[in-house]
Amino acid sequence: MSQQPTTVEVKILDKEYLVACPEEEQQALIRAAQHLDSKMREIRASGKVFGTERIAVMAALNITHELLEQDTMSDATSTLLKAMSGKLDSVLGEKTDT
Repeated sequence: MSQQPTTVEVKILDKEYLVACPEEEQQALIRAAQHLDSKMREIRASGKVFGTERIAVMAALNITHELLEQDTMSDATSTLLKAMSGKLDSVLGEKTDT
């Protein structure tokens, strides 16, 4: 049974938006909006980018870049853990064979 979406009010750069989302996702939506607001305020404060639309695009690019960096680090960590697990299995296999 699907739940009806709930409307959540978020504020980004002093502008209020009504966004529909499942009730169980409300807190995640609020955190995401706060993160976006923070990034947009940082960009606006730098004084290098003007206009809400341009600020939003720069914030989106920065957030996407951070996400892709985390994915890359996560992939590298996963590869390292697999290699370590393989070495551990190999060492443990040698110990039980002797």
